[in-house]
Amino acid sequence: MATSTSWAQDVITCDLCDKPTQQFCNSCQVSLCSDCVSKHTEAFKSMSHEIAPFLDRKTKLVLPACQEHSGQRCEVNCKECNTPVCFKCIVSGTHKGHDVEELTETHENKILKIKSDTEEIQAKLIPKYQKEDIEIGKKISKTKSKTDDLGKESRKLRKLWHQEVDNIFDKIDSLSQSLTEKNLNALQEYHNKIRDLISEMNTIVKQNENLFNSNKLSEVNEYQSKLNAYQDFPEHVDLELPSLRSNIDQGKELIIEIGGFRATLKHMSPPSPSADVSRLTTGIGKLMDQVRVIATIPTNYKPLSGVACVGEAEAWIYGNNKTITRIDIHGAVRDTVTITCLYWLIQCLTRPGGISVTRGGELIYSDYFSGKVNIVRHGESETLITTPQDWGGPGRLSCTRSGGDILVHAYKGSGPQTKNKIIRYQGQNVKQEINKDGQGNPIFKDGDYSLFMSENNNGDVCVSDGNANTVVVVDNIGRVRFRYEGTPARTKKSFAPRYIITDALSQIIVADINNNCLHILDQNGQFLRCINGCGLKKPYGLSVDSEGRLWVGLLNTGEIKVIQYLEQS
Repeated sequence: MATSTSWAQDVITCDLCDKPTQQFCNSCQVSLCSDCVSKHTEAFKSMSHEIAPFLDRKTKLVLPACQEHSGQRCEVNCKECNTPVCFKCIVSGTHKGHDVEELTETHENKILKIKSDTEEIQAKLIPKYQKEDIEIGKKISKTKSKTDDLGKESRKLRKLWHQEVDNIFDKIDSLSQSLTEKNLNALQEYHNKIRDLISEMNTIVKQNENLFNSNKLSEVNEYQSKLNAYQDFPEHVDLELPSLRSNIDQGKELIIEIGGFRATLKHMSPPSPSADVSRLTTGIGKLMDQVRVIATIPTNYKPLSGVACVGEAEAWIYGNNKTITRIDIHGAVRDTVTITCLYWLIQCLTRPGGISVTRGGELIYSDYFSGKVNIVRHGESETLITTPQDWGGPGRLSCTRSGGDILVHAYKGSGPQTKNKIIRYQGQNVKQEINKDGQGNPIFKDGDYSLFMSENNNGDVCVSDGNANTVVVVDNIGRVRFRYEGTPARTKKSFAPRYIITDALSQIIVADINNNCLHILDQNGQFLRCINGCGLKKPYGLSVDSEGRLWVGLLNTGEIKVIQYLEQS
């Protein structure tokens, strides 16, 4: 006999409430208690209902209600329209004369298709992808191993090169010491000779003084003058004084010489080792005289809040809902990520605060409500960073080129009094906070516009501050290098910067939403040119792909313009 606990677990409850079920609607396949039978039939009173005791229930397909004829269930499927219809639709309705089949047959065919697809996925596709997964894992391991070997070899060569430099300067020190000793020995020998001659002359002086008073004629007559022997100095020593000569062409060649010894170090690699890999592989060159739109991609996001390129022809995009979509240059959807929230009351408001792509090609996004930065791996979101509880956000974010750090906009307060700063994370740890200059003054203006940021090849952090309508560039330790307020561009309206990026040439590119253009600066803040026209209406999102092409997201229309702006060499 079952205990009361096990009996309670076995009770089947009503689908409309928590009471034990007693009746069953065969037509709708719904379990009902006695009280809910009338509720069910009343709620769907236009439909016929076959109510039976639960133990006498029949399992069958639930036929959908006809959308055109009240009280009718669809029993057949219109092959021409591929939609369920009732018999009235066939006899006198819009589907009159159309070829139909019973819904049960349609259902059976669909089930067979589902089974066939499932079997193919299980038997062919999953093993195929698992094999590829293993191969990729091997390649990752091999790549890491090669990288480790490269690091070891680099450290070994560093030691050898440092030793070679030490040997050069050891040789210089040795030559300097040798030349010094040679000169000192010669000078000392000359010095001793001079002193000996002085001693000789002092002796002669004394002898001559004795002769002054001598009355011995023979001694005076024997005197031989030695004056001529001392008239000329002994031959002077020719010194080889050591001279250290150097010629330094910073970043290219170092030359150092001493005596007959000469050492040269040449730098044969590009002067900027942090230059983007894409610059080396795609052969991109200087700015084009006339830029070219190579693609216009429509999207379903209005407004379009952000773009983050992946590789050469794809990008993640997002708007004001909880989905992030990966599209290709033709507009085809490649992947979709749905953002969820732990707080069910505000789930409908959940949307990303910003997106970016890591050096490994993984999507990261910020979640306003949870205060986290998440990373998407294998289709699942994982928490990467939790921002400080006393600061709001995270807002916009950006993955750095050097070191794989993540820059995150954080804020405190609301409205015009909102405080803003940028936090640099290395893993989950705060590595740097950028918010005050050397005098303790705020770098960024108070306000509720988000900060957009991008790290340049030289380590500068370039920030678009919409509250001040200014681009601020700080160096890698947070010192302000320069500010750009849009004046050199001579635009009609005031400068309103939004998204900002840097490219392989270390150029700074910022979207100006007021003037429908892009400003391009060099890494020192020198204005180079504007990109306008090209159908840029309210440019907002901005990214650059591995081919060196700009992907510009238009805020209101939701379109993306892919622009070729660099010459291909």
